[in-house]
Amino acid sequence: MKIIVIGGTGLIGTQVVEKLAATGHEAVPAAPSTGVDILTGTGLDAALQGADVVVNLANSPTFDAASIDFFRTSMTNVLAAGERAGVRHQVVLSIVGVDQVPDVDYYRAKALQEELLRNGPTPYSIVRATQFFEFVDAVLSWTTDGDTVRLPARPIQPMASADVAEAVFEVAVGTPLLGIRDVAGPDVFTLDELGRITLAAKGDARTVVVDESAGLFGAIPGDVLIAKSGARLATTHYRDWLAKQG
Repeated sequence: MKIIVIGGTGLIGTQVVEKLAATGHEAVPAAPSTGVDILTGTGLDAALQGADVVVNLANSPTFDAASIDFFRTSMTNVLAAGERAGVRHQVVLSIVGVDQVPDVDYYRAKALQEELLRNGPTPYSIVRATQFFEFVDAVLSWTTDGDTVRLPARPIQPMASADVAEAVFEVAVGTPLLGIRDVAGPDVFTLDELGRITLAAKGDARTVVVDESAGLFGAIPGDVLIAKSGARLATTHYRDWLAKQG
């Protein structure tokens, strides 16, 4: 199949493109660097010409209210271009629990993207993943104050980006789900615990203190980021992954 991967030059996208190409598909990354702008629509029709599947991994450059317009405009443009091109399957990567966090702009934006996809003209699949291992350092940096990292004791179930890419790949080459597939890591941590594990492994002297209002995750209630019954669990454990990082 010819499969267009929007955001195909990013962390997940590059891995999805590699997996598709390795299994004989024509995998084409689409991004600003390849001449495709999903906000203005520039290059979109040409990129989707002859495509069987579109995998949309594009992300908003911000996590604030501007992300709502980003996903509304980009999803609308991608769906319209896909319909014109005769695309048979639209796939989007989203977030476990995204529809249960109405007070966080970015999560509302992703929920809107899902809604537009569901109501769109093309058979679809939504892959909801938990937080990526690769983003833990950034999460710690958001709420660092000197030698202290403030984190809420929020349960999370992170997973490796390689496992996310594998889940997206499997859905992209399959029959449209017409629904959602949840994928998650094998272990549940509280965010403050994950912070301590990470800092210790890196020999980082910063101290983690619990602050239930700290950062983006402080606004997320309860255990909504934990995969529910029926989710597919990846096999890569965080401590094992962390030990292999240079």
